[in-house]
Amino acid sequence: MSITTDTRQAVPVGTWSLDPVHSTIGFEVDYLAGAFRGQFREIAARLDASGETPVITGSAKVASVDVKDENLSAHLQSPDFFDAERYPELSFESSDIERQGDQVTVRGGINIKGVERPVELTGTITDPISDPYGGERLGLKLETGINRNEFGVDWNSALPDGKPSLADDVKLTAELQFVREA
Repeated sequence: MSITTDTRQAVPVGTWSLDPVHSTIGFEVDYLAGAFRGQFREIAARLDASGETPVITGSAKVASVDVKDENLSAHLQSPDFFDAERYPELSFESSDIERQGDQVTVRGGINIKGVERPVELTGTITDPISDPYGGERLGLKLETGINRNEFGVDWNSALPDGKPSLADDVKLTAELQFVREA
C-alpha cells in the first residue's frame, strides 16, 4: 500500500521562480562506446502552487544546447536534431504532482520540435529552506526517459557492423532550484 500526499500539499503554497544559475536541464544518450551528455544553458521555469493544483512550467532555448564542443552543439541545433531555427524552444507543463516524503512524481507534457508527448518524471524535492539573502528556496531533482524518434529527432549513422551509433532512448534530467516570489 502506498500513501501519497494530496496534490495541493505536494509543494509549498506560493509562486516560485527558477534560479537559473543554480539549475540545469540536461540529457544523456548512449553514443558510440559510452554516454554522451549535454545541457541547455538558457532555461526558465516557474512553480505556481497558489491555486488548487500546483503547476510547473519550464522551457529551454534550443540555441543554448551545450555539449562542450562548438561543432557538435551546432549540429544538435540543426534540422538533423532539434532544428533550432524552426523550433527555438523545448517546453514542459505539469498536469499532476505527487509527493511522498522527499520523493516526487511529476506528470505532464513535454514538447520537442512541435511534438507533445506525456511524460512522468521522478525524483526528489526539498522542503523550503531560508537562504543567506533573506529568501526562501526549494529544490527539485527530476529525471525521465524518452524515445527521441517520437519527437522527430531521428538522425543516426551506422557503425561498420551495421548497428546505429546513437541510441534511441534518452535520459532527461533537471536539477532545479526555485526561489519563492515575494
